[in-house]
Amino acid sequence: MGLLAPREPDFDIAEWRSRPILERIKPIVVDWGQNGFGSPGGVYFFYLFKMIAYILGALFVIAATPGLGPVSDVAAWWTEPIVYQKVIVWTLLFEVLGFGCGSGPLTFRFLPPIGALTYWLRPGTVRLPPWPGTVPGTRGDRRGAVDIVLYVAVIASAVWLLSSPGAVQVGALGNSVGLIDPVRLIPLMVLLPLLGLRDKTIFLAARSEQYWVPLFFFLFSATDIIVALKLLMVAIWWGAATSKLNRHFPFVVSVMISNSPFMRVKRIKRKLFRDYPRDMRPSKLSATAAHLGTVIEFTVPLVLLLSTGGPLTWVALVIMVIFHLHIISTFPLGVPLEWNVYVIFGALFLFGNYAEVGVTSLESPVLMVVVLALLVIGPVLGNVKPHLISFLPAMRYYAGNWATSMWAFRKGSEQKLDQHITKSAATQKAQLTKLYGEEMAELLMQKAVVFRSMHTHGRALLGLLPRAVDDTRDYDVREGEFVAGVVLGWNFGEGHLHHEQLIRAIQRRCGFEEGEVRVILLESQPMQHQRQHYRIVDVATGVIEEGHVDVKDMCERQPWLDGDGTIPVQPLGGRDSEQAAERDRDTERARRE
Repeated sequence: MGLLAPREPDFDIAEWRSRPILERIKPIVVDWGQNGFGSPGGVYFFYLFKMIAYILGALFVIAATPGLGPVSDVAAWWTEPIVYQKVIVWTLLFEVLGFGCGSGPLTFRFLPPIGALTYWLRPGTVRLPPWPGTVPGTRGDRRGAVDIVLYVAVIASAVWLLSSPGAVQVGALGNSVGLIDPVRLIPLMVLLPLLGLRDKTIFLAARSEQYWVPLFFFLFSATDIIVALKLLMVAIWWGAATSKLNRHFPFVVSVMISNSPFMRVKRIKRKLFRDYPRDMRPSKLSATAAHLGTVIEFTVPLVLLLSTGGPLTWVALVIMVIFHLHIISTFPLGVPLEWNVYVIFGALFLFGNYAEVGVTSLESPVLMVVVLALLVIGPVLGNVKPHLISFLPAMRYYAGNWATSMWAFRKGSEQKLDQHITKSAATQKAQLTKLYGEEMAELLMQKAVVFRSMHTHGRALLGLLPRAVDDTRDYDVREGEFVAGVVLGWNFGEGHLHHEQLIRAIQRRCGFEEGEVRVILLESQPMQHQRQHYRIVDVATGVIEEGHVDVKDMCERQPWLDGDGTIPVQPLGGRDSEQAAERDRDTERARRE
């Protein structure tokens, strides 16, 4: 592995490419167990530079607030409540411009390394309205002048907030600069959801559950703001912990840690798997690490919420800082690095500096109702009926239980995405071919498929592939994440962005023939069921099969699907029909155009 070139495999790429797809999986899985993805060293410097730019940008922008003082005096003013307000707005702006999660080489963005603004300022690109058949003025999937004006207005309203002086005094907290005038919050509070009704991709990319929701809190007193922000942060930790109460998460841990550039000891990496290289399911070490992380996310935030300062509070803070530094050190694919930096700052600001402001300090019952509604409904609905809501507002981060898809393009047909769709970047295969040549490009594309196969849901997608196509050797298999990323301008693990709505938008532009592109769609596992719903879709003709797969079957198989290369399925019918009808009723409005 070099600074710019990916690590060369230990096998002949030409011979490897001649094998059927499942036979190509095993050697890469075994290699991953010791070497991770094998990204060039320069990739990590890119993300380190980006994190530094995020931090320095926030410092200089916030320091321009009248009354705070220069960056050199940050120790004197970082505890001002207006600082936290502007950190939130700065982070929202950073994300909505495309510089945060979902950017750079670890999300297969190379030329250019970001999408977002390069797409959302370009007429004719694809947009996905969440309820086009219900909300007036949102039909269609082509970006026009209205969408671009709304996007620019969102950016402008965020910049206006960042330039705001302190206007409202904070009273009992004893700080001097004041808070942002609530009137200035209204444009961003209104414009971002309006834009989201035209294109849900941008609303998700803004990480609205993290950075837009607090704008409501800012309408109240300083004390109420601190309490509400504490509750939000605890909800994020608890939501993530709750979603990890499943059989999927140990697989995430083994893949994520083995891919860390700071985990250099191969002997330890091999211990993450049951019997390397024969059994690549997560070992007891991975399972223990997974359960330990879940316990930390449940218990330590509770200590922070209930404590009022002193040694116990600071021990808890140190644990959570180390927890998020560990996540940063693994450079997880999707790279939500700035989010982890933000959480570290938020923990120190809210639970360290304002430890004495407890839940009982909340003055407004209205705000309590708003907070509970915003922080409970999303996670509960997302865990019980995940087909209705994105895993982001459901706060199901890192859980390994996500909606996903796998796209099979008949060889040569993938080029239609470049020929017929307005976008700012070529397909990932074309970008990689320009950088490294065709053979290495295809290897790297297949490594993404292998990454998915090392998680439980990847086993299901690969096991369903023979049911989707007659001969897998006739198709190029691609991650649905990549299709969404190149067509929409943003991708961050949200599988619903590359399900039927995107399929219809792509088909309207490309006109694929029957059998030319087949897509396997896999929904998240509801908390109350140990199975996942799947659909196999022909892009030209629609659904050709649907049913369920059991989580147990996925957990018991190797990434390369030892045995016959398939996975047991439960076709819809009988006991499944009532639940299927309920799901269809729930999603009818979201699917209708």
